[in-house]
Amino acid sequence: MAALGAATTRAAAPAAPRGNNRHPRHRVAARRGRAALARRFELRASVSPAVTADAPDEAAAEPLVEPAPEVKLSKLACPICYYPLVSASDQSGDAASLECSTCKKVYPNKQDYWDLTVAVGSSEYSESMPAATELFRTPLVSFLYERGWRQNFIWGGFPGLEREFEMAKTYLKPTIGGTVVDASCGSGLFSRLFVKSRLYSLVVALDFSENMLKQCNEYIKRENISDERLVLVRADISRLPFVSGSIDAVHAGAAIHCWPSPACAVAEISRVLRPGGVFVASTFVADVILPAIPILRIGRPYISQFTGNNTFLSEVEFEDLCKACGLVDFKFVRNGFYIMFSATKAS
Repeated sequence: MAALGAATTRAAAPAAPRGNNRHPRHRVAARRGRAALARRFELRASVSPAVTADAPDEAAAEPLVEPAPEVKLSKLACPICYYPLVSASDQSGDAASLECSTCKKVYPNKQDYWDLTVAVGSSEYSESMPAATELFRTPLVSFLYERGWRQNFIWGGFPGLEREFEMAKTYLKPTIGGTVVDASCGSGLFSRLFVKSRLYSLVVALDFSENMLKQCNEYIKRENISDERLVLVRADISRLPFVSGSIDAVHAGAAIHCWPSPACAVAEISRVLRPGGVFVASTFVADVILPAIPILRIGRPYISQFTGNNTFLSEVEFEDLCKACGLVDFKFVRNGFYIMFSATKAS
């Protein structure tokens, strides 16, 4: 070891005289070059955020600034033109309606929620949705949803509300601090948890059912939850009222099997997600009943036609759907019929 140390010293010794024999102007130029290089590295470090495993938790620990009302509504867009909406205030200063600056369509504030469906305001035209969608629009099912209906999903392998939320948060960590849309929010089970967690600057509770949104609003008032970072929106999952690339995260708990067209819905979700945004969803997969798979594969178009429910036979179908809609990095966890999966908008 001593010989190695001596050899190292001898090898390094000649370098010092060469540096000392440089002309003074050369030494000054060298120092300036090193200083400029250091400044470039400092600038790069300040612009590019460091990504660490603890970063999401640190961000969650800091209280988020409450968004101003105009900032909160600025996330909403016309479902026809996809351009941002302009708010019109009443005498109290609250936004009474939203108007599209392009097509001039007006979207009313229904007190409990904003109605941003395409056909809102029509006096003669009306249309019905598939049976599963219409079922959740009824006052009875909306009332029962959080009073036993959703809790019964545990028979299919759903791990329970708190555990589901923790799993969803794990997938959504890269989007903490941004805007999350709780799609098909129902009575707001997860929407309220998102608000209470203070992980997001804005939570959009979105559903097509008017009565579900009314129930959501009642729970919010009952639990004394601030609506400073929350907005309730009625909208069609296949025609989302957001500007393209403006949303950080979309969550859909136990919902995709009820969507009239999962392909159209996931395509819309992909449209509104920013690059790097995350889509997380949970639903049922019927591949647990192996003998029934061939029958279900043949019969599911008819099941969907008459019930409005979509039957999925493997997680590969979800991965294929996400990939077709520009969502990558597919991940999932299974438990019986239950599946939770996530996918990221390609950068």
